[in-house]
Amino acid sequence: MKIPMHEPTDMTFDTPISRAGTHCQKWDMLEPLFGLTPDEGLAMWVADMEFRPPQVVQTALEKMLEHGVYGYFGDDKAYLDAIRWWMKTRHGWDVAPEWIFTTHGLVNGTALCIDAFTKPGDGVILMTPVYHAFARIIKAAGREVVECPLALRDGRAELDIAGWEKRLTGRERMLILCSPHNPGGRVWTVDELRQIAAFCVAHDLILVSDEIHHDLVYPGQKHTVMANAAPEIADRLVIMTATTKTFNIAGAHIGNVIIADPTLRKQFAGRMNALGISPNSFGMHMATAAYSPEGAAWVDDLMRYLDGNRALFDEGVNHIPGLRSARLEATYLAWVDFSGTGMAPAEFIERVQKVAKIATNHGASFGLGGESYLRFNLACPRALVAEAVSRLQRAFSDLQ
Repeated sequence: MKIPMHEPTDMTFDTPISRAGTHCQKWDMLEPLFGLTPDEGLAMWVADMEFRPPQVVQTALEKMLEHGVYGYFGDDKAYLDAIRWWMKTRHGWDVAPEWIFTTHGLVNGTALCIDAFTKPGDGVILMTPVYHAFARIIKAAGREVVECPLALRDGRAELDIAGWEKRLTGRERMLILCSPHNPGGRVWTVDELRQIAAFCVAHDLILVSDEIHHDLVYPGQKHTVMANAAPEIADRLVIMTATTKTFNIAGAHIGNVIIADPTLRKQFAGRMNALGISPNSFGMHMATAAYSPEGAAWVDDLMRYLDGNRALFDEGVNHIPGLRSARLEATYLAWVDFSGTGMAPAEFIERVQKVAKIATNHGASFGLGGESYLRFNLACPRALVAEAVSRLQRAFSDLQ
């Protein structure tokens, strides 16, 4: 098999980094959860990368360590300016500093939105299959998960507004949008975003747009911020962004909830204050450094490299009869359909986990429509992707 290469080859991404024994969820939980040791298994489940962040982030941390005093963070002007610069230059979105709230990551941000804008018993709509943490926190908050499945047309996830209408109960107060979509890797078009916005207006829903993957978009695709696609819904729109997914600093647990409407902003601020939410200084320094020209150049290199990983994985997996890897438009999370094998989920999971020895996310955890899928993390050195493809081909060799 010919391996697509990033020209010139970027050794930053090709160099393997051992994470076993570093309190790394992806690798140190392999054996307890999957029965695989780090020596034998490939960890392709948790959505973080096997790459170090750009040097500008490392340098910011080194300056903190050199200073050696880790007190409370103050004077956030540079931090807010960095966010505003990034959103303007990378996404064409003008953000005022007073719109920005800092949370402990976007799962925390989502939970705060649910707390601020809904009450127990309310329905929260998810476009499934979708990021599994959404349903978990909705249920934990005593709200009802309302699953509105996406349509699948020629292997591509698309909206099904007419189908969603039939599933509503009248108790819905919020829709959580994943844009770009995880899993499935869709970059929603402006027309699709406007359809979602119109659906929210028609049913008087708060729209929370989680755009954490908005920087991880492949060549030929363009992400549009919901605020730019449908500016007329500013009075019901909340947008969430973060440096953590883009720059592989998820352990910093930092993210932004951005709210233009003053009424919504007041409600959200009230819950933040009541719960005593304040940011950690490490995350603030890392985010400020990441949202910079140096960080932007690193992201451009990253996406070229990931594009090669995507091509390699799709070529190998799509040659296995019965398997189909969705064509990613964004994210580094391959979404593979095993329905063509005729196998029940337990059987194809057994082959992937026990025979190929690859740990993945099970599709059913993402909600309705995900039952025949597994999600594979491709943000790793290309040699690991090639090894995963070879293992999958051997595990399903009887079908070839």
